[in-house]
Amino acid sequence: MHIHILGICGTFMGSLACLAKELGHRVTGSDQNVYPPMSTQLEQSGIELISGYDPAQLEPAPDLVIIGNALSRGNPAVEAVLKRGIPYTSGPEWLRLHVLPGKWVLAVSGTHGKTTTASLLAWILEYAGMSPGFLIGGVTQNFPVSARLGDTPFFVIEADEYDSAFFDKRSKFVHYLPRTLIINNLEFDHADIFNSLADIQRQFHHLMRTLPGNGRVIYPAGVEAIEQVIAQGCWSESETIGDLGEWSTRNINPDGSKFSVMYGSKVEADVHWELNGEHNVSNALAAILAARHVGVTPEISARALQQFKGVKRRLECIADTHHIKVYDDFAHHPTAIQTTLAGLRAKVGDGKIIAIIEPRSNTMRLGIHKSALAPACVDADDVLWYQPPDTDWDLADVVNHSPVPAKLYHDLDSIIHDALALAEPDTHIVIMSNGGFGGLHQKLVAQLNKHAL
Repeated sequence: MHIHILGICGTFMGSLACLAKELGHRVTGSDQNVYPPMSTQLEQSGIELISGYDPAQLEPAPDLVIIGNALSRGNPAVEAVLKRGIPYTSGPEWLRLHVLPGKWVLAVSGTHGKTTTASLLAWILEYAGMSPGFLIGGVTQNFPVSARLGDTPFFVIEADEYDSAFFDKRSKFVHYLPRTLIINNLEFDHADIFNSLADIQRQFHHLMRTLPGNGRVIYPAGVEAIEQVIAQGCWSESETIGDLGEWSTRNINPDGSKFSVMYGSKVEADVHWELNGEHNVSNALAAILAARHVGVTPEISARALQQFKGVKRRLECIADTHHIKVYDDFAHHPTAIQTTLAGLRAKVGDGKIIAIIEPRSNTMRLGIHKSALAPACVDADDVLWYQPPDTDWDLADVVNHSPVPAKLYHDLDSIIHDALALAEPDTHIVIMSNGGFGGLHQKLVAQLNKHAL
């Protein structure tokens, strides 16, 4: 078939495109904003990319159009699909029908850590010789692609609670029918489609209803939002993690770069790896237990994690110039900002941390979390806040309530100038945005290299 994907450069849709290509389909796609790393991966996979949504891209008509959830009525390509009667579906529904039948699906859900945990789990299974399929909403550095079919029934998927498409408002994950389910954490997010935490919990309850009796849900004990979901109904096995759970961790190094996996008071394995931060230790424990459900011992998982290289855009070091390191981080929520900066602080000690933050996610743009943004940056030495031009609230309040020195900016050049002025040897500059940030990353690194000369 010729499958055309509208909104192909989103991390989920780009990964799905790779699976369709691997199944032997001719795959093309379009998007409004095309930027790495997904655009690079698609081009390397031989997938033709079209910029924009001109209806001419649908001539001649493809056999099927997969429509991404970022697109809605009024989009020229969407309107052309409907007017011309071209067959269409959502990404999650296409996966359920064409990729997931017959698979043992291991799904990773939660507000934070899905991409990292799914990457950890896929790598553990790969290391254990299980050759899993996977679809991860990001680019993991242990694999050349973010999605593949695999050679065994095991399939790891990042299970997002965002809606499926403009015509299917169910969360993506209700299509995946997992046998192993991780719920990492649960907070209010996606304020553009959910009115409350209870709305999100209802979708997680629907997900729980799809889990078979011989399935297993893995979640942190003592998290009220998750406990409330479990209380609505759980028909499968369960395992709890964290300080109050059956399984826990004990840090050997304060920054989490070395820790023990504990079952009760017994040490099951020790992990020594490149990642750090309590959030990543929790992600690792969830992945270890999900792998255990399919027969991988914690000891083998610990050996796998020693070789884990991280995920692009998750505190990814993109430059180390003149003793100044620059990191790219996805940070879409105050909790993600806080845990990332706390983990880096534990690692670098007294080293200087400069955070450059663009509140770009739909929820952040609405100002839902504005009161939590300033306190989330307590572990930085300086915070440079960027006010996106289409944000309908003023970040000045965040700056005024900052526990650390902070400044508000409306243009990228000023941010780069001040970041360079603040930087000194042993400085860590963390750029936090879930988008391209106007090429700020590349421009800053270029200026650093120029200054180093």
